[in-house]
This record gives sequence, C-alpha cells and structure tokens, in this order.
Amino acid sequence: MAGEKVKISSFGSFTVHSKAKRMGRNPKTGKPLEISARKVLTFKPSQVLRTVLNNR
Repeated sequence: MAGEKVKISSFGSFTVHSKAKRMGRNPKTGKPLEISARKVLTFKPSQVLRTVLNNR
C-alpha cells in the first residue's frame, strides 16, 4: 500500500508517506544520533468532518 490513499466517506483519508533518515539529538545527553528512515501515516479530515467538528 505504499503511497496509496485509503478514503473513508464523510470521514477523511489516510496516506502512507516515507521519511528519509536524518540527524537528531538525544535530549538527555545532547549527543547527535541518526534517526532511521521510516514510513508514517498521515490523516486528512474530510470537509464534512471539519464542518461537524467546527460547529460543536
């Protein structure tokens, strides 16, 4: 399903995105470390859901 959208009518859509590896920092020690590449799930609400939530 890489890169495909899953749409749920009147709710929203889920999409898989790839994030590249990057450098980060350990907040406890301050030492740099590499954050590995990964896939993340994103959600975009539908206009119907946004309207319902904003009118509450």
